[in-house]
Amino acid sequence: MLVGNILTSPLDYWMEKKKSEKESTLHSEVSITNALGLHARAAAKFVKVASQYKAESFVDKDGETVSGRSVMGLMMLAASPGSKIKISTQGAEAKQALEALKKLVEGKFNEE
Repeated sequence: MLVGNILTSPLDYWMEKKKSEKESTLHSEVSITNALGLHARAAAKFVKVASQYKAESFVDKDGETVSGRSVMGLMMLAASPGSKIKISTQGAEAKQALEALKKLVEGKFNEE
């Protein structure tokens, strides 16, 4: 959302930038179901998977959006068990990236 000439979130900036490239953004909402939530190890796994694709990825929780390639950003979301997050991807491999990230989260980050 624009307020004056200022974008109000990183996702808004990213979406405005990509509109000119006419790429579609894919989204999926998933629940955090592992015992510890989106903690450091889980965040590192998310970043590792996100970095394998030619696609940008972002994660939104309760209106706060961070890069899917930032361990610290993901941890700052404080996504505890039961939280819902929205994963967004865009780029040449957006579909593959989104499916892999959904599989990771739904598979409890391979921790259980």
